[in-house]
Amino acid sequence: MNTVSSLATDIDRRRTRLASLWQSRKRPIVMGILNCTPDSFSDGGRYMSVNDATHRGYELAREGATIIDIGGESTRPGAKSVSVSEETARVIPVVTHLRAKLPETVLSIDTTKPEVARAAIDAGADIVNDVSAGCDQKLLSHIKRAEAALILMHMRGTPRTMQMDTRYRHVVGEVHGFLRECAKIALDAGIPRQSIWLDPGIGFGKDDGGNLKLLRSLPELGATGHPVVIGASRKSYIGRLTDAETEHRLPGSLASLLPALECPAAVVRVHDVSETVQFLAIASHLTRIAG
Repeated sequence: MNTVSSLATDIDRRRTRLASLWQSRKRPIVMGILNCTPDSFSDGGRYMSVNDATHRGYELAREGATIIDIGGESTRPGAKSVSVSEETARVIPVVTHLRAKLPETVLSIDTTKPEVARAAIDAGADIVNDVSAGCDQKLLSHIKRAEAALILMHMRGTPRTMQMDTRYRHVVGEVHGFLRECAKIALDAGIPRQSIWLDPGIGFGKDDGGNLKLLRSLPELGATGHPVVIGASRKSYIGRLTDAETEHRLPGSLASLLPALECPAAVVRVHDVSETVQFLAIASHLTRIAG
């Protein structure tokens, strides 16, 4: 198969996988977290080898994850950046293996680097999860070319500096306004609205009150017409509000997902996939009955 035909086939398959996400959906979509890093706040170092990471990917799919989000650079508070070559070495073999073994599963690459994003898309990724909110035109160009989806997340500063200033005059208005501006840039670059997902960045440069306000306002963000993404799993605000250690924050993580049930199209990014799938199933039934 020549290169043009191969690219067209890859795009067709990606288009089909992404379209299937929103067909007959009655509840938020579950995205399982796969950190191929030594220093992520919850599971750093557990899935550093390709073998361990791919087996974890299979496990996430079996537990009910519709999307697997693969990251090779920690974004925990205070984390340092890694080089393109190091991040590529961590994630591309994992994307390649999972695409071969899980042809129907949607794969996401968690990166801010255009070079890593392009390599991951070429290896079979369908989504670029960009915590820097897609300001790089090269990144937008790669996504448009491949008809991939893009997650735009709000973060003040960088992971290393983001918690140094968490003050806002109007946190919801400022965060939502920033995301609308970034979405317009992506739209102007030729990426369709349904392929641009918005994430308010819970825990990324916000205090506890700001996190709660942004969670409660998720339906307002969803009213923009973009799918919304919520990443509250095991976050430190849960620990501060409940005194729970990281490994005991599942109840708080699930409670944080309640506003996502009110969104027309939502994705929840979680560590505990099977528990979240069960929670959303029952919560969605209750919501429909109440309505």
